[in-house]
Amino acid sequence: MEKHWYVVHTYSGYENKVKANLQKRVESMEMQDKIFNVLVPMEEETETKGGKRKTTLKKVFPGYVLVQMIMSDDSWYVVRNTPGVTGFVGSGTKPIPLAESEVRHILKRMGIEEPKVKVEFNVGQQVKVVSGPFEGFIGTIEEINMDKQRVKVLVSIFGRETPVDLEFAQVEKV
Repeated sequence: MEKHWYVVHTYSGYENKVKANLQKRVESMEMQDKIFNVLVPMEEETETKGGKRKTTLKKVFPGYVLVQMIMSDDSWYVVRNTPGVTGFVGSGTKPIPLAESEVRHILKRMGIEEPKVKVEFNVGQQVKVVSGPFEGFIGTIEEINMDKQRVKVLVSIFGRETPVDLEFAQVEKV
């Protein structure tokens, strides 16, 4: 039999507790040869507030835990009867494994990819420069570059609109 990734539904907010409970059950019931990995998919999200960057871990799929296992009656029983587990995701009573492409996408999202940045700015919005040589200037956002985490702001220098390239952390809403 082959090992596959399955999705287990849990009570929202209990994903880490279910993961810990399942890992303990795998050890105590000696199921290491059938249940290999338990994962709560998380990704980093960087938020910029008040000129400061803050990175937090956020659940990708609240209410779900991924389990890598060889499906058998024994392994199904161990997972299904773990406290906090409400069931497997699948059609009817038969759990359906995730496709390899889905697993790769989830794993990539968890670690290999850059953290997602939550931006509070919009093009055309007025912002104040809070650090750097243009500190104290107020300008209008002309362009937002998510990849480089930078904004192009039009500031008035000597009565003339001048584009200035700044990091997200260097500006804040007016």
